[in-house]
Amino acid sequence: MFDKSKCNLCGDCFERCPYVDYDKEKAVEQITALTEGKDAEILRGCITCAACNEYCPPVANPFDLICELQEKMGVRPAPSMVYKSTDLAIYGIPDEIIRGDPKKPVLSICVIELYLPGVLLEGQLFDDLTIVKGSKYFAWMGCCHTGQVSLIREHAQAFVDNLAALGAKEIVFLHYDDYAMFKMVKDFGIKVPFRPVHYFEYLLGYLKEHPGSITKLDRKVAYQRPCAARYAPDVDPLVDEIFELIGVERVEREYDREGNRYGLCCLALHSPPFEFPKPEKTKKFQDLNLDDAKEHGAEAIVFSCPLCYMALADGTARRNMVPIFFTDLCRMGLGEKRFPVVI
Repeated sequence: MFDKSKCNLCGDCFERCPYVDYDKEKAVEQITALTEGKDAEILRGCITCAACNEYCPPVANPFDLICELQEKMGVRPAPSMVYKSTDLAIYGIPDEIIRGDPKKPVLSICVIELYLPGVLLEGQLFDDLTIVKGSKYFAWMGCCHTGQVSLIREHAQAFVDNLAALGAKEIVFLHYDDYAMFKMVKDFGIKVPFRPVHYFEYLLGYLKEHPGSITKLDRKVAYQRPCAARYAPDVDPLVDEIFELIGVERVEREYDREGNRYGLCCLALHSPPFEFPKPEKTKKFQDLNLDDAKEHGAEAIVFSCPLCYMALADGTARRNMVPIFFTDLCRMGLGEKRFPVVI
């Protein structure tokens, strides 16, 4: 949530944003207008990546204020088809519980099979886990991209209650938004009677428990950090730990890590199959991102978000790099799949 008492109107949040061309004066003007509850240009220029929360030195969370005012002012930052897809995710995916070993954690895959069919649960990584999926377990974090942020608060309690009803001590979340949702849940004062576990933590634990099954891949990859990671920065160090275990080098490039704007957004909501309200901006930043990975020697781009994968997989392949979802990379490290040949 935005904390006005922390905001010093420095303008760093918007001056550093790569998607709007603001100098210091313009950035200060925009954040000042927002703190006064006024309509401002940034409400329509924002691509909703949440990076400004990380650019803010006092951690006032200016993106959360943008979300609130986009809804208040009736600004709809996403293409219309996104709203139809959100409705499908919320209401149209059947709920299912696949029972596994009750001594093991529960794995929630939410609704992301809609975007990544057939690559999520194959192999030994998730053997014997109870798996839950469907609209009942949908995380509402995505509404911060659609100017409907009130829905997050409105449905947070039911989201927690549906998961708590499973009776698990730990629940592993394969969708980054699900895990990030619990950062907001704390702000709402909702008690969580289980431990939310990001799937990176689960994967790291599994790999450490099976060192004899790992064959070092000796490959160079780029990592695409998703927007939801901005709400859960505690997870970021696990990426490097996993890469080291399976013999993967994360190439040092311009658009990655904290010193370089924390990486560029995938711009999934402005890519096929959605509409193109800002086609020039979308192409510019997707090209910068992918070309940067290629120029710094990446053989593949590793994705931890299904929408990032959907938006950038084709462009990755056109540059003779391999698009790989994070779970599949770990399966390659375990010898279950071959690292694809780069042509």
